[in-house]
Amino acid sequence: MLKKLSLILVVSVITSVQIAHAQQPAKVPRIAYVAAASLAANANRVEAFKQGLRELGYVEGKNIVVEWRFADGEDSRLPALVAELLRLKIDIIVAGGPSVTGVAQRATSTIPIVMGFHLDPVGSGVIASLARPGGNITGLSSLSPEISGKQLELLKEVVPALSRVAIIGNSTEPGYAQVLKELELAAGALKLKLQLRDVLDGKDIESTYQAARKERADAVLLLNSAVLNSHRAQLVDLAVKRRLPAAYPFPQYVEAGGLMSYGTNYSDLFRRAATYVDKILKGRTPADLPVEQPIKFEFIINLKAAKQIGLTIPPQVLARADKVIK
Repeated sequence: MLKKLSLILVVSVITSVQIAHAQQPAKVPRIAYVAAASLAANANRVEAFKQGLRELGYVEGKNIVVEWRFADGEDSRLPALVAELLRLKIDIIVAGGPSVTGVAQRATSTIPIVMGFHLDPVGSGVIASLARPGGNITGLSSLSPEISGKQLELLKEVVPALSRVAIIGNSTEPGYAQVLKELELAAGALKLKLQLRDVLDGKDIESTYQAARKERADAVLLLNSAVLNSHRAQLVDLAVKRRLPAAYPFPQYVEAGGLMSYGTNYSDLFRRAATYVDKILKGRTPADLPVEQPIKFEFIINLKAAKQIGLTIPPQVLARADKVIK
């Protein structure tokens, strides 16, 4: 009888333990999305990333938690934002741009970092190679310096008499040197003179446009920069007021009233970034996940903006546009 009672007790304890384990909720992964620009400037990328998560079965607040952080164009805020996230013991950092990747890389060598995009991850020393990144960083590379040459070509087609182009960018952005090299090659072939304008702070934008006009620039080409991206409305407004045709790196500039954009489809990159999050959560290591490059590019023209500055877009250029805003 005593043996029987002991057996029942043992079985009861085992069953209780099994039930307790079964009732324990599975750990909900906590990831961080960090961007140098503002939420408004990142809206399309954020939505694309969320879409990527949804396509993979992730529901925010249910089976995944996302900590969103934005530096509003002030890179100096990034170290504090990343440090705060590390204290929350996040599982993965999704970097919204090169400056975020650099800060995150210096802050941790163990937590996986997924690049939403990086202009030159190999040249900047962020990863060992595209095929085998090594370390704790992987994701997407947006390095396509030939795009800048194509932008110059489009400006020349739109403005046949073009001779001087103001190049506005940020020299601290990774990949800047490669982009300038490509621009100089293209400018030589197109017989264009480039006026380089380095904008490190938003307060320099107004004076940059004044200088471009003073030096008789016929058009403006904006490079990718977190500082510039956070001041899209101002940049578009200045170009219109000074009647300067302008080529931009992202469609958001054109949607805000800019003339045209040609470049990498960044929304597609951030949608694809979600697949890296999924693979890492399922046990893959960043070191062994190859870094992927852009596969989608887009050309957008705003006819309303063209009319505002008295410009007629040639039919052959309109025919090549992926989207025309009327």
